[in-house]
Formats: sequence, structure tokens, C-alpha cells
Amino acid sequence: MTPKISVVIPVYNEKENLKELARELAAAFAGPEAGIWESVWVDDGSSDGSYEELLTVLKGLPGAKLIRFARNFGQTAALSAGIAAASGEYIATMDADLQNDPADIGALFKKALEGCDVVSGWRKDRRDPFFTRRLPSFIANAIISKVTGVALHDYGCTLKIYKASLLKSAELYGEMHRFLPALLGYMGARIAELAVNHRSRKSGSSKYGLGRTFKVALDLFTVKFMGDFITKPIYLFGGLSLSLLFASGVMAAFTLYRKFFGQVFVKDQPLFLVAIFFALVGVQFAFLGLLAEILVRTYYRATRKPAYHIKETRQF
Repeated sequence: MTPKISVVIPVYNEKENLKELARELAAAFAGPEAGIWESVWVDDGSSDGSYEELLTVLKGLPGAKLIRFARNFGQTAALSAGIAAASGEYIATMDADLQNDPADIGALFKKALEGCDVVSGWRKDRRDPFFTRRLPSFIANAIISKVTGVALHDYGCTLKIYKASLLKSAELYGEMHRFLPALLGYMGARIAELAVNHRSRKSGSSKYGLGRTFKVALDLFTVKFMGDFITKPIYLFGGLSLSLLFASGVMAAFTLYRKFFGQVFVKDQPLFLVAIFFALVGVQFAFLGLLAEILVRTYYRATRKPAYHIKETRQF
């Protein structure tokens, strides 16, 4: 049997696009070769009537699920809730703004069946402004690929397909959805990339701006830490501690050398104060690493709760 596909779609103030998106999604799976599929729509606290529109639209869409958040929790939380509710062997994710083309899901799925755990869409011919969207995205993708070691042209493209068994084991918090390929790559996933169609926005307004560039930079630190040091934080903090203590020792030794052989008093050498500062910070990093080790062990034993609250769930 053809594996079942779940399409997860977070929705936030996209009322004008929902009817057309549902029509295109149904058309994409209309062929006999499409197999079994479902769609999971997550209303992320929309205030423009998107929820009411979904109630109407999804009545004509077989196998649709609708999740409604009590308020706006963000795209990561919406994707996390949709992934948890999905029942397919493969999970495709896409935006609700009609810039992603549902017809591309078939090609991504075909690539996934070749043995890939993640197939990421690449908006090769992207229909967005260059300086405010495409250029910052290009720089961010290059940095993320270099830091994480998972090289992709387009981390920001929501249109992706995942093997459900692997995706459901990943925990999503904050704004980590854009780093999913890297997070799964740390788990050993086989990742591929495929060029997809990208369309200009016709209705509604974009929810992204230049401000998210700074969020991406901050989140990247978290991803790198989660990938390389989450189970061994002492390696990071201990490494910083030893480096600072070594630098402190070198500066202190140089200060004493100048005192005994250069007749320069310690009080006249600011470098000695820097050595003391480095030594204090180095000791703090060592204890911070030990505390992090304790917290990590507590984290893995504790009961984990989702970072969102579902107000309502409907089955169509």
C-alpha cells in the first residue's frame, strides 16, 4: 500500500487564501496514484476570521483535521501541534499563504520514497523582494549550513516532507521550526533538497520582516548547543573555562616576568587585572558546566509538556 501522507498547515490571518489553498490541495491528491492522505490545519489564534472560513472550507475536504489555538503561539507551536495530530507515515508541511505550491508535494514524496528521511523544498526562483527577503535569507542559509554542517540552500522554505517516525521524536520550542533539517540531521537523518515552485503573494500580508534575522542568529546558538552539547554541556563550558584559565595563567606569568626582569611594578600593569578577571570567569564557567550537567539529567527525567494550549480540535 502507498504510505499515508499528512499535510500540516499552520494558519495565521490568511482568510483570503484558504479556499483556494484547499482546492489546490485536493487537486494535488486527486489522481489514483496519490494514495491515502489527510490535511491538518492549525489556526494559530487568527483574528481575521480565518477560523470561521476554515469551518466552511474544510467541510468539503475529506480527511481534514482542524486545531484551534486559544491565542497566537507562533508558527513553531502550530507545526508542533499539527505534527502531533498527524497520523501519516510521512508528514508534509507548508504555508497557508499560497506561495507554496501543493502540486510539489508529489515530487517531494517521490524523493522521500528513495530512502530520504527529510526532503527540503528549495525556492530556487523565489518571488520575494531581493534586499528585504532574499539577500538576508541567502546570508542566513550560508551561516546555518556552515555552523550546523547540514548544507541547504533554503532553510526558510516551509514546504518539506519528513518521515513521521523521525519527525515526531523531535521537540520544537521557540522558533526552531526553521532549523528542523539541522535538528534531524543531528539525529542521523538522511536529508535531500529539491527545487520547488514559489509564487508571489496575492492576498494578505507577510508575517516576516528583517527583524527575524536577529532571531535566527540567536536561535542558531541554541541549535548548535542542542546538536553538539545538549548531552555533554561540560564540554562547552569546561572548554571555555580551561581556555580562560590558561589565558589568565599566561598573562599572570608575563606580568611577573616583567616585574622581576623588567622592574615594572604589578600595579603599573593593567594586564594583571585582566588575568584576575579571566580566572574568575573561568571558575564560573566550570561551575556553570557542572550545573548544566545536573539540569540536563533532570530534563531527561522530567515530564515534558508542550509549549502551547489547544482550545479546540475537530475531525471532518
